[in-house]
Amino acid sequence: MTEPRQWTRRCWQRLIGGAARDDGERSYDYSSLLACGGKVSQTPRPAGRHRVVVPHLWPFKDEYEKFPGAYVNNRIRTTKYTLLNFVPRNLFEQFHRVANLYFLFLVVLNWVPLVEAFQKEITMLPLVVVLTMIAIKDGLEDYRKYKIDKQINNLVTKVYSRKEKNYVDRCWKDVTVGDFIRLSCNEVIPADMVLLFSTDPDGICHIETSGLDGESNLKQRQVVRGYTEQDSEVDPEKFSSRIECESPNNDLNRFRGFLEHSNKERVGLSKENLLLRGCTIRNTEAVVGIVVYAGHETKAMLNNSGPRYKRSKLERRANTDVLWCVLLLVIMCLTGALGHGIWLSRYESTLIFYIPEPDGRILSPVLAGFYMFWTMIILLQVLIPISLYVSIEIVKLGQIYFIQNDVDFYNEKMNSTVQCRALNIAEDLGQIQYLFSDKTGTLTENKMVFRRCSVVGFDYCHEENAKRLESYQEAVSEDEDFTDTLGGSLGNMVKQRNHSCRTVHNGPMGRKPSTHVAGSSFTLGSGEGGSEMLHSRQAAFSSPMETDVVPDTRLLDKFSQITPQLFSPLDETTQHPALETLHIIDFFIALAICNTVVVSAPNQPRQKIRCPSLGGMPIKSLEDIKNLFQRWSVRRSSSPSLAGGKEPPSGAPVSFVSRLPLLNRMKLASPVEEEVSQSSGGSACYTDTEKQNRDESPMNGKGECPPAQSLASSLCYEAESPDEAALVYAARAYQCTLQSRTPEQVTVDLAALGPLTFQLLHILPFDSVRKRMSVVVRHPLSNQVVVYTKGADSVIMELLSAASPDGASLEKQQMTIRDKTQKHLDDYAKRGLRTLCIARKVMSDTEYAEWLRNHFLAETSIDNREELLLESAMRLENKLTLLGATGIEDRLQEGVPESIEALHKAGIKIWMLTGDKQETAVNIAYACKLLEPNDKLFVLNTQSQDACEMLMSTILQELQKKYRVSSEQPSLRVDLLRPPVPQDSGIRAGLVITGRTLEFALQESLQRQFLELTSWCQAVVCCRATPLQKSEVVKLVRSHLRVMTLAIGDGANDVSMIQVADIGIGVSGQEGMQAVMASDFAISQFRHLSKLLLVHGHWCYTRLSNMILYFFYKNVAYVNLLFWYQFFCGFSGTSMTDYWVLILFNLFFTSAPPVIYGVLEKDVSADTLLQLPELYKSGQKSEAYSPLTFWITLLDAFYQSLVCFFVPYFTYRGSDIDIFMFGNPLNTAALFIILLHLVIESKSLTWIHVLVIVGSILSYFVFTLAFGAMCVTCNPPSNPYWIMQEHMLDPVFYLVCVLTTCVALLPRFTYRVLQGSLFPSPILRAKYFDRLTPEERTEALKKWREAGKKNQLPSQCTDQSADKSGGRPLPGPSAVFAMKSATSCAIKQGDISVCETAFDPQCSESKASDMAGSSGS
Repeated sequence: MTEPRQWTRRCWQRLIGGAARDDGERSYDYSSLLACGGKVSQTPRPAGRHRVVVPHLWPFKDEYEKFPGAYVNNRIRTTKYTLLNFVPRNLFEQFHRVANLYFLFLVVLNWVPLVEAFQKEITMLPLVVVLTMIAIKDGLEDYRKYKIDKQINNLVTKVYSRKEKNYVDRCWKDVTVGDFIRLSCNEVIPADMVLLFSTDPDGICHIETSGLDGESNLKQRQVVRGYTEQDSEVDPEKFSSRIECESPNNDLNRFRGFLEHSNKERVGLSKENLLLRGCTIRNTEAVVGIVVYAGHETKAMLNNSGPRYKRSKLERRANTDVLWCVLLLVIMCLTGALGHGIWLSRYESTLIFYIPEPDGRILSPVLAGFYMFWTMIILLQVLIPISLYVSIEIVKLGQIYFIQNDVDFYNEKMNSTVQCRALNIAEDLGQIQYLFSDKTGTLTENKMVFRRCSVVGFDYCHEENAKRLESYQEAVSEDEDFTDTLGGSLGNMVKQRNHSCRTVHNGPMGRKPSTHVAGSSFTLGSGEGGSEMLHSRQAAFSSPMETDVVPDTRLLDKFSQITPQLFSPLDETTQHPALETLHIIDFFIALAICNTVVVSAPNQPRQKIRCPSLGGMPIKSLEDIKNLFQRWSVRRSSSPSLAGGKEPPSGAPVSFVSRLPLLNRMKLASPVEEEVSQSSGGSACYTDTEKQNRDESPMNGKGECPPAQSLASSLCYEAESPDEAALVYAARAYQCTLQSRTPEQVTVDLAALGPLTFQLLHILPFDSVRKRMSVVVRHPLSNQVVVYTKGADSVIMELLSAASPDGASLEKQQMTIRDKTQKHLDDYAKRGLRTLCIARKVMSDTEYAEWLRNHFLAETSIDNREELLLESAMRLENKLTLLGATGIEDRLQEGVPESIEALHKAGIKIWMLTGDKQETAVNIAYACKLLEPNDKLFVLNTQSQDACEMLMSTILQELQKKYRVSSEQPSLRVDLLRPPVPQDSGIRAGLVITGRTLEFALQESLQRQFLELTSWCQAVVCCRATPLQKSEVVKLVRSHLRVMTLAIGDGANDVSMIQVADIGIGVSGQEGMQAVMASDFAISQFRHLSKLLLVHGHWCYTRLSNMILYFFYKNVAYVNLLFWYQFFCGFSGTSMTDYWVLILFNLFFTSAPPVIYGVLEKDVSADTLLQLPELYKSGQKSEAYSPLTFWITLLDAFYQSLVCFFVPYFTYRGSDIDIFMFGNPLNTAALFIILLHLVIESKSLTWIHVLVIVGSILSYFVFTLAFGAMCVTCNPPSNPYWIMQEHMLDPVFYLVCVLTTCVALLPRFTYRVLQGSLFPSPILRAKYFDRLTPEERTEALKKWREAGKKNQLPSQCTDQSADKSGGRPLPGPSAVFAMKSATSCAIKQGDISVCETAFDPQCSESKASDMAGSSGS
């Protein structure tokens, strides 16, 4: 009784406190909110809404029992039903459908004697069959979930027992909040817990989150500060602290709280201290943690929303038409009721037609007509297609099956195919009008390749590396073929536990780890399984194309000059080279350490390596360079001299600051001092190999160290993003190798200076608000606190130290470097490269201590924690010194330009939403054919809302004037239902808008104007857009234009956009699976989108549309037979057909053929649909299923029912056949008419179609023959005995069936013939291509395309004069002008390669002024 009581108490608390709901219980993207100017409430949450966690041990028994209703157990249940509530709950959910309620109402109505039309059991049959089929399907699905839940709940883990004073095996379901859990390597985490102990000496725990978000890269988690220094495992009996944290929420990237010791001292908790349920322990022998969230309150379960259920546009249209059928039914029943009343009033004196009631009363005609209305409702109930919804579900499952089994979607490298996560919106794929796409990882490969860099204002173009990339063909690499495979991510939840960390199971199903290492060939492991070929996925972002960076010769020459002797006082006049050299050192140090990359060992890629804290350089040389840095830091404000000065004594002691009291974990003492005190010269820290390497010549003439380089190339880097990996590999190419990373220090092997150990003081991770990342380290050479920052150039440039024009020479030099670097950044962006700026800042110990105190307060707060941390980061990241910039190439995926071109031809407007720079986004847009060279490009880049409004008005006027829009035409209708420019008008314009301006355009006052402007444009590029802005744009277009939208992305920042669109598609790339898990469909490459939409989308929409129309047709056609008969039976509600045949006719005899039609119909082949994307427009216009086609179908059904009734009527009029003998030819003829109607509408008949149609006819005759032979008096007073047998011996019966069928189908058959001959639709013309030979087909397609170009020629001629230059338009600071850029790096002067960039403007002043409306600033 405990659990129900706790559950009731929790529900009551939520009910009472519903108005003051905890912020932590609703997920929102705080970063995106701030970026869009949104304001967050500053009201702190009540402390009572926080979660207090105390150990589940005896000393805390009294306090623990205070929270019995706040904690839930760890048992999970994803099932919807139990054995007791399955029937009532399933029925309750099924009766949410209006159609089911309608038929339930008819069943109840038929039990009323006054209006009874059928036997009670017969009326219940259709409803019972439908409900039973759906209940069986739901039950099987729920039972599958039950088995999975049971398997997970019974997994075993080690939980501390207060009775046995030891860790004992306990099932996951028995774990509770406050329990201490001990996990070994390769075990899955059973609940969200705070990490208190790790066997790693640095307090690090590596986890693999593939079971949570699909990312296979290792993540680091840190033991709570204060527990790292413990020499032994944490003892639960001695644990006297309590944890206060935020309430359970589904934000995977946030955890706020603090741990309070018994002395009231608090330690802040963050996501770095939290181990999430579903993740796997890696590279750590054992960890201990305390559970804070369990069961359904864990972040993994709160994110598990299950499959996505949406209602498609076609289904909404069908629901509307069902209401029209209901209205039609009411009209027919009113007609029957009125007719029955009139009939009775005419024969009021004739008792044979007016039979009194048993008590002698005589019903008035009005009352009898009222009763007859309800009788007619029961009689004509088949007009509402109850089997339609079941058929739609079956058809959608069949369509999904064929989509998932299309071999063209299979990606061999990733071993994945398309995933259909939403089962009920496949037909929406055929009606997409707007497509919103991310850029990085969606249009591009997300394989970041280092291309160029700028250091101290000098551009290094890396010509040799560019040549390598041009000639590089990754498909030939055996490494990729053997190692780039991807398995499922859920298998690790149920795999057998393995307590050995030496045999690390990298793959989710326990496969052997790959021994592929960055920059090396594929090798075989030794030891266990060493002879086996290893087929596991390698570390992400480590393909040879990304890792094998060829350094620039000029920069390498400068880098090779970095020797200890360089810093000795030679000539004090030589100043500038030393400044450049020091900036180069800092630049590559920042590339190597300003990240979160995990370094793995050579032969064990999942094992962390540790390096000695002190490098192998002789102490004398180290002291020289250290004192040089100290002299530079003292004199940098007064003199730019870097090489001059007096050399200090080689053995001078070094003084360091003492530890700050607030730092329990961070040791500020230099590792140099510690190592010097422990060993003389530091030689004891080196291995024999290192000694040997340093005894030899440290560097050759080229500045290379073969042994060290070989060791460096064997390291494997596990990066969370491809940008980080690319920069680390670039630094390694210049012998600035990241060797190890621990929470305390980072070791870098820097060319001749040897291994340098930087003490890691703090890390400020990247977020979408700051758009930068910083690391705070203590420099081993200067012993100073240095902040290295990398981030977007738009952010870093604003944080540089301000320099006045009349300032010192060093300040002027910084301004010169800044200007040159900005020019290089612009050039990189125009080439489509992703740009980052690198900067640094030197702090005094006092400044750092003061900042750290404030930052500690922000870390230990729960309320408004994000705001406080943001303010703290802003105080640290300012007055930076610019070091340089990088340009990274993210290549387009294969087939992206062709796919976008095809989607454009299909009439789909494509928007690219990216966070990259404007120039980079525009360049990629041209490269992928999103923008064409002849497009008129407009740029919106303003700094105020008024300027944005004025510029949009100017552009709109320019467009309307340019394309001669008449003054009578409204600019845009209020409902914004359609764009003012037709899709096939030939007008091509592009719009580029920045994130700042997009913020203004999304304001309510400018939304309508913004949408009007975008409706003129074929493509829109939104750059510098935040995740929230992406979703707001999609929501705006979808709601105001009322169009079908599709959003596609690959990263976590695309999730909100994917969820807002009508259809969300996730790309299973290298940034994890969060986008996939939030999507409706998942593909592995963008090029698959073209076939998914143009082929399967078209097929799904056409099939389902025609099937739904066919269901309406056959029900109306058959029910009208009963309606026409009422005119000849006094509207008495009598049926000329047996009730069983009447019910089963639509339920069984004619239900299978349309289902097969809906699954297998192909109006046009896949090849033709891909070659003629214009055919997709028929789905956008809803040509297959529209109100017009619906009413034409109903009119045809009325006509066929009239023929089907009156041809037998006039044939048998005057004969002596009875009522059922008259109804039998009507049923038989109706069966042939309805089935042959489907044959006429089918575009592709297969043997399956023929088999099902023949089977339906045979089943009808078998049933009627058997029913007529056995049912003598089973349905009194009717008597269907031997009716079919007698008719089959009568030639007139066959004549009636044939004549009725031909007359009924003649109009539709004639229309289809004339349509195909005289005025064929594009679909019919394309269908004709499938019957041609390959040569004829090629010629026909060529003529089709030529005809399409001729149709667009008149509209293009009006814009011909504006496009004379033929160059690619690129946005400038004030106008859009054509610019051709050519880069040449092959010119050599001596031994130095010179990089030159030549610009060839090809536009006149008139051209620039003509396009001045596109000015963005």
